[in-house]
Amino acid sequence: MKLQVAMDLLTTEAALELAGQVAEYVDIIELGTPLIKAAGLSAVTAIKKAHPDKIVFADMKTMDAGELEADIAFKAGADLVTILGTADDSTIAGGVKAAKAHNKGIVVDLIGVADKVTRAKEVRALGAKFVEMHAGLDEQAKPGYDLNGLLRAGEEARVPFSVAGGVNLTTIEAVQRAGADVAVAGGAIYGAADPALAAKQLRAAIS
Repeated sequence: MKLQVAMDLLTTEAALELAGQVAEYVDIIELGTPLIKAAGLSAVTAIKKAHPDKIVFADMKTMDAGELEADIAFKAGADLVTILGTADDSTIAGGVKAAKAHNKGIVVDLIGVADKVTRAKEVRALGAKFVEMHAGLDEQAKPGYDLNGLLRAGEEARVPFSVAGGVNLTTIEAVQRAGADVAVAGGAIYGAADPALAAKQLRAAIS
């Protein structure tokens, strides 16, 4: 299972600093949507230049103009780009077309999708590299939220998937048991007093 750091920071400088601290422990470096909106795709270029050996993930959360937006991100240096699962099939297909042209990948983010299992199978058939079983920060903040719904959906869908939304030292073993291809840790790393140590501990917890 790969480890992905989600950087929900707001400046390229902060992202470069965090990536530098944790790169040796992670496989995928994700530039979160707020970071891309605040700093632009030049942040993607900067991270890829600094860490050319890592998979760079641009969390675009594209909802329309799939081919165009994916193409822009791939040209900026992204290896993986997100399109929302709630988007039209043609939007996802367009993104996949751009991904094939660049020999890169589209990840379909299932945030806000009620029937994640069915949609996961549909978008995989459209050419998604994998799907992200994702609960956003707002959903995680609701009373009673837990990760198990995402893990069950991943197990049932039987397509390659990542899990994002509450991955930390206490949950990462369950994420691996569910068969996830990628564990996405955001706040557990960037919110830690020592992000490098937090990433190292998460890496060590993956068997």
